[in-house]
Formats: sequence, C-alpha cells, structure tokens
Amino acid sequence: MTHTASPEMILTPPSVPTVAVRGTESRFPVNRIFCVGRNYAAHAREMGMEVDRESPFYFTKSACCIVASGATVPYPPGTSNYHHEMELVVAIDKPAFCVAIEDALEVVFGYACGLDMTRRDLQLEARDKGRPWDLGKNFEDSAVISTLITASESGHIDRGDISLSVNNEVRQSGDISDLIWSVPELIADLSKYYHLRPGDLLYTGTPAGVGPVEAGDVITGSIERVGSIEFTIAT
Repeated sequence: MTHTASPEMILTPPSVPTVAVRGTESRFPVNRIFCVGRNYAAHAREMGMEVDRESPFYFTKSACCIVASGATVPYPPGTSNYHHEMELVVAIDKPAFCVAIEDALEVVFGYACGLDMTRRDLQLEARDKGRPWDLGKNFEDSAVISTLITASESGHIDRGDISLSVNNEVRQSGDISDLIWSVPELIADLSKYYHLRPGDLLYTGTPAGVGPVEAGDVITGSIERVGSIEFTIAT
C-alpha cells in the first residue's frame, strides 16, 4: 500500500480557541461565533432603532476574538467609545441545518455568560454609511465568555435575571424572557442560512443599558442559572 505524505505547512496553524466546561477538565472547541443584533426592544430603542418580528439579523466575530472570563486586556486601538454588552451565549454540539423550532434545543450543549465588547464609534459610523460592522465588532478580545454550563445541569434557559455592573455600579438589568427571538427561534432561523456545526457559539443579544468603559474599569455580570463573568480593562 502506498502512503501519500501529508503536505508540509508553510505556517504553523493557529491553535483552536476553547472554552472551559464547568465541573470538568474538558474544553469546548470554538468553531464560529454568531451574534444577534437588536434582540431586546429596549436596547434597540436606546440605539435609535425600533424592532419588529419580521426576522432576526446577525453579525459574526472570528473565533480568535474569544477571551476567557477573568482576563485583563488593553483598551482596544482605533476607538474612543468602547462599550460593554452583556449576553446569554448558546453553545452548539451537533450539526443542524433547516432545523425545526421544536427540535432546535436538541443541538444545544450548554450556556455561558458573554460580553460582546464593541467599538461603538466605529460601529455607528459604519451603520450610518450602510457599511459592515466588522471594525466595530470583530476585533481581538471582543468575545468574552465564562465557563460553559451544560444544558443537562442548568436546564434550557428561557428566563432569568441578566445583569452587568461596571466598578460595582449596575449598568444593565433585564430578563432572558425579554428576548425578542428566543433561543429555539434563533437556532431554527440561523440554520436556514448556515450548516451549524459542533463548536459554534451564538451570542443572543443584549438588554438596555450599554455604555462606555475606560482603562482600569472592572466589568462583572451574571445570568441566573448560568453563572458569572468578569473582565478588566488594563491601565
């Protein structure tokens, strides 16, 4: 039998980002990050937009944007208006394409707390010009995530307090039940356009109260039955 040699890589492939799974030594490998825009009505209004039930919309972050809860990172370049957005994160562990709403939760491995960190000035400039949001959303250390809790341990999350504080001052407070598009609805809709794969993460949107953070600020957040998250902006 003839064996074909594997091709030599001209560069060392980057390692796959992973997320810790609570109560185990296992790691969840991250494939892609999908984020939902304007999925709480009050947040849409504070951004100068109204929402309806016509359809959700999405943007993406690169897997290399992942950073673990507890990290301290520099204030990002190119912005003077760096914002926090507290979110429920859904982790997918089974393939899903054109999945029905009633079957959507079968592909959910678990949940986490997430921060969709945003260069707001760059995002709004792009939005106002009808351009993509990549510079405002898709940058290093912009997808903060806590440890994952398995759905078998937490149950599926369709309600519960979600909150965020900066330097112990509450900025965001809401309930997961206020999501315009629920987790099963989002999975079913997104799977019409993508073959969802194990390792995909879905950041489901943020409640009202987003705002700027500065060097030295400590951001903490929590979601009922899911856990907590912490993130520090380096001085």
